[in-house]
Amino acid sequence: MQDIATLLVCCPDRKGLVAALAQVLYGHGANILDADQHTDPVAGQFFQRIKFDMSELHTDRRSLETGVAEVAERFSMSWRLSDRLQRYKMAIFVSKYDHCLYDLLLRQKSGELATDIALIISNHADLEPVARQFDIPFHHLPITKDTKAEQEAAALALLARADVDLVVLARYMQILSDDFLKAFTGQVINIHHSFLPAFMGSKPYHRAFQRGVKLIGATAHYATAELDEGPIIEQDVVRCSHRDSVEDLVRKGRDLEKVVLARAVRWHLDDRVLVYDNKTVVFS
Repeated sequence: MQDIATLLVCCPDRKGLVAALAQVLYGHGANILDADQHTDPVAGQFFQRIKFDMSELHTDRRSLETGVAEVAERFSMSWRLSDRLQRYKMAIFVSKYDHCLYDLLLRQKSGELATDIALIISNHADLEPVARQFDIPFHHLPITKDTKAEQEAAALALLARADVDLVVLARYMQILSDDFLKAFTGQVINIHHSFLPAFMGSKPYHRAFQRGVKLIGATAHYATAELDEGPIIEQDVVRCSHRDSVEDLVRKGRDLEKVVLARAVRWHLDDRVLVYDNKTVVFS
């Protein structure tokens, strides 16, 4: 697996894109294992994910990147090349709810999530025993309206020290500032306990109950400066009825939150997600 790499590209659609990418990889000795593509005819955009074996390269990694960059410049491509030489490092932000945290920790421990969990950060101390149980560093960073800037600065320092690649908000009940999100653009995944764009903001289950909806959902998305409006990675729903209380909706919703968040995190770690125009292409 250490010789396996993934190339993700996005560019204006035109003839010759697939051939050009395949040719540059073949020319360097790469063996394509899987290729998936999508064209958005409305936006006129082309997307592709290529998974390939680098074990028999005729050149080195830098030369391969140079070759891809030349093709990218010719076709006005944005691109990202990643490999398995170094696992992603992830940080989890939590408050008091533990269901998403436990789920992520168990999935990572079982090998389902290809990542190292470097640390857990929380504005409350309640879940420190969970971190100890999994032998993961826990940092309690309390926050108030007056200390928000200092708290986020301390969190960013911890993330930088641990060389974190991905931040997961596992029911972290705080709104991150624009400055924080700029430091981790496209690298912060949030789980919202609603099928967005319905019931944005706080207490969505209560508002769903008041509205008498027949479906509730959960949404995993990249966090942006616009609250609950970042690019959506994954969603799911479950049926509910007039017999369900608010507590019933919360119970059903928590099951969804765990699964939806885990899917989104796994797809991000597997380099399956491309973002454009505040939307995502998620390759299967």
